[in-house]
Amino acid sequence: MKTSDFDYHLPVERIAQHPVEPRHASRLMVLDRRTGGIEHSTFFEIGRYLRPGDLLVLNQTRVIPARIFAKKIPSGGKVEILLLRRIEDTLWEALVGGKGLRAGKQLEVEPGLEASVEGELEGSRRTIRFSQPVEPALERIGNMPLPPYIHEPLRDRERYQTVYARVSGSAAAPTAGLHFTPQLMDRLQAAGIRFATLTLHVGLDTFAPVNEEDPAEHKIHTEWCELTPEAAGEINAARERGGRVIAVGTTSVRTLETAARAAQPGKAAAPFTGPTNLFILPGFKFRIVDGMITNFHLPRSTLLMLVSAFAGRETILNAYQAAVDLEYRFFSFGDAMLLLDRTDDR
Repeated sequence: MKTSDFDYHLPVERIAQHPVEPRHASRLMVLDRRTGGIEHSTFFEIGRYLRPGDLLVLNQTRVIPARIFAKKIPSGGKVEILLLRRIEDTLWEALVGGKGLRAGKQLEVEPGLEASVEGELEGSRRTIRFSQPVEPALERIGNMPLPPYIHEPLRDRERYQTVYARVSGSAAAPTAGLHFTPQLMDRLQAAGIRFATLTLHVGLDTFAPVNEEDPAEHKIHTEWCELTPEAAGEINAARERGGRVIAVGTTSVRTLETAARAAQPGKAAAPFTGPTNLFILPGFKFRIVDGMITNFHLPRSTLLMLVSAFAGRETILNAYQAAVDLEYRFFSFGDAMLLLDRTDDR
């Protein structure tokens, strides 16, 4: 297995620069992971492919407006700070843009809020110590950290949040969930489809390509996640009643399959809180996830490898080629896929 096995050609015009309106009007490719069969629909019609008793598992993380600007003290030079992960109340790991940002450099974010570079990490990563907790100021001074391939400004920052986002902490949205609307969720619930939530705070490393020739040598990013006892109970109950567990997004997949490793015999999931560095490559044995809702991912990415592990590399690449040919929209603001066994009557 080589990283180049997960490459494909994507015309730049297929990269979605803005979300569709309404959210549930995006296109939906339904892929049978056993046969490779493909159907085309819209996301609002996803209930046609689900059954009463199925459980959709949503990532309720909320993106923080993590891109802020500061000035060097005393020169006044401009610095861009992208917050990645809170380490302590006032200490963050961040990406910084600007010259001379060595340990000890003093910065002013706004009057009354200063910061200093406390440590130098790999590349442009730094640890930044703020003079007070920065979160209360972010809604006022922060900007939404859109992925690097999106070049158009976002008119409404809530369009880069899911409608069920509750727990702040992500540097990027769990984009498979962006297609849901309250109207669609009510419609699914009325049809007997159930929902459970978990939390995984998404880091920007999720967009990083795999540069190693052998993907197994790639150091996967670590992200904090939580599956509560209540959510684990809902998953186990769904399995016991014969329902399918369908992960909404690769972040939900990583959390669920991390939690599965601690499950007791006869149970699918166990509660889990903590970091996960689970790297899902072809050959991985899925213990919980029966189906997956996801977007179309970047070439040579860990996310493309994950969906290939679930449905087969050739099946996925064939589906991606069909999506290119039929002018589907790709990446964060793009269209969706539903991966499941259409013939599974379990």
